[in-house]
Amino acid sequence: MATEPKDNEQEDQAQYDDIMPPDAPYEDGFNMKTIWAVFFVGLVMLPGAIYLGLVTGGNMAGASEWVTIILFLEIAKRSFIRLKTQELIVIYWVAGALLGVGVKLGGGAHTYGGPFGGLMWDQYLIQSPAAEGLDKYMPDWFVPPLSSIVYAERTFVHIDWVKPILILFLVTVVSQVARLSLGYITFRVTSDVERLPFPMAPVQARGATALAETSAKQEGWRWRVFSTGTCIGMVWGLLYVVVPTLSSVFLTEKIEILPIPFIDFTGEIKSILPAASFGIGTDLIHVFFGFVLPYYVVVGSFVGSVLGNLVLNPVLYTYGILERWSPGMTAVPTKVSNEFDFWLSFGIGSSLIIAFTGFITAGRSMWAQYKKNKDEGNEGGSLGELPEGRGDMDIIWPLMFWFAATIGFIIMCQLLVPEFHWGWLIFFGFIYTPISSYIGARMIGLTGSPYGADIPYLRQAAILLSGYKGVAAWFAPLPIHDHGTAVRTYKQLELTKTKFVSYVKLTVVTTVVVFFCSFLFWEFIWRLEPVPSGTYPYVQLLWPFDATMQTLWLKSTVPEGARFGQGGLNLLIDIVKPEIVFSGFAAGGVLYAILAAVKAPTLIFFGFVGSLAQWPHMILLQFVGAILGKYYFSKRFGESKWKAYAPILLAGYSCGMGLIGMTSVAIALISKAVSTIAF
Repeated sequence: MATEPKDNEQEDQAQYDDIMPPDAPYEDGFNMKTIWAVFFVGLVMLPGAIYLGLVTGGNMAGASEWVTIILFLEIAKRSFIRLKTQELIVIYWVAGALLGVGVKLGGGAHTYGGPFGGLMWDQYLIQSPAAEGLDKYMPDWFVPPLSSIVYAERTFVHIDWVKPILILFLVTVVSQVARLSLGYITFRVTSDVERLPFPMAPVQARGATALAETSAKQEGWRWRVFSTGTCIGMVWGLLYVVVPTLSSVFLTEKIEILPIPFIDFTGEIKSILPAASFGIGTDLIHVFFGFVLPYYVVVGSFVGSVLGNLVLNPVLYTYGILERWSPGMTAVPTKVSNEFDFWLSFGIGSSLIIAFTGFITAGRSMWAQYKKNKDEGNEGGSLGELPEGRGDMDIIWPLMFWFAATIGFIIMCQLLVPEFHWGWLIFFGFIYTPISSYIGARMIGLTGSPYGADIPYLRQAAILLSGYKGVAAWFAPLPIHDHGTAVRTYKQLELTKTKFVSYVKLTVVTTVVVFFCSFLFWEFIWRLEPVPSGTYPYVQLLWPFDATMQTLWLKSTVPEGARFGQGGLNLLIDIVKPEIVFSGFAAGGVLYAILAAVKAPTLIFFGFVGSLAQWPHMILLQFVGAILGKYYFSKRFGESKWKAYAPILLAGYSCGMGLIGMTSVAIALISKAVSTIAF
């Protein structure tokens, strides 16, 4: 039985010793058991994840993984087979790879359920009212022309989809190669050299360890905490997912006990706080995020969101800066109008200061490491002492793979959009992407969240400054990436003593399986009903906003003399105001200087500046979770114990929500399929 975590706070790597014994050997977690898990997730879990993503907007990658693990554990118990921690964490990431965000060449809304989720957004974009008149400029390798029969038949099985699907597959493969290689390099630097804490890494690692205990019939404190979270998730999922999903199947109209994804009070406060946007999120998982995320990041986000929405917006409206808002607007139109009038410009400036401070912080860290190496007589630097058996390789190999993948992106872009200058591609691929990936990895290592140092709107600025005319470049696979996100997986594999080769194997297998299963089930769901439609409240509410923001940029480069032409560019120039951009940069710089002067936690800065223009709806729940965690649960259980409990509680909640949600979704999908066949 596992021992309780000790009640003393440790800030070094020893805080993870409760996950796996320090002297435990590294093992390969990818085998026939995990291959069966790949097919199970692809054929059973994926359609439910797609459906719930459309209904609630929730990323079921995080819930469905635990459902998969629970099911395999029960099967294994009845077969007298034990699943090791290494196998469980690989199964988790198998499900994550299959259920993750869809690849979108042109940006836009997040869609779940693999690469074809991106194509589902593309078919909506070309048909959306926001894109009216732009369809004739969209290349056929991105999406079929609006005159194609595929939109009437709602199908991917047509020759018009061959080019978009082929390009999507190539981009997916090359992206995976670049992500594995550059992600490994940034992990070696941030974990082995800088030894950053990675506060979110223990969530999945401790969850897998808890389930491995029950597989070995050695249930301990991890299993009790995980079970508690699971019960909470199932109860909340009954209200949040099951009732609206099944009521739409068995009743004449859908019943929502709680509005999805939030309760909107924007209309109620219009007379007191004009142009303000306020609501309360209804997905309880954000409270659990507040338990786990760094406290000062959540506090900064809460203060920034409340100040920006409930204080600054009314003031800006009073002084005539927010001109487009009108009293009849709800949350989404208010968001669009305020973005156009002020926050888009201010956000560019504030994001620039976040990037600037990120580069400064990273530079200081690299300089400190250089001095340390010099003092130790290792002036050439080092990537750290490597744990035996982890599966590391000579750093030259991932560098070569990343170089080849970047060349692949550049060649694809030149073939698809030869008018776009290759110099920008060289800069993006070989200069900006590695720097951005390192900063992103470092922010994950520090805060647990990707508050990276991406230069905001760099892609848009490059296309505008290049003098390019048309819209194809907006959809081209420009090599602008943050591959630092892969450090999460590498860190969790290390914590669970899983060989890194397992990650390579699962990536190869899931890339193939996800493409086939994503096609199969998005085709099925699209044929049942249009996407979006009234059946899917989340996408019906928010996709029009995402389409409006995306087409704003498309219209700015349409050739002159066309319907938009210079008018689209003038609209963009009217929206992006240099003086407001500068004010955002200056305000962020002053805040950072003040926090540095008083030696306040800099995490407040990242949370505050990054959330000024964000809705407080979800951040409010995270703040509640952070307050409860710090001032109640930490005192009741002890700070160190609570830090160990919180990630497992979050994993358990995700599992419970997934169990109850997937059951209802399965019933709904079967019912819709049967009714379609019958009529």
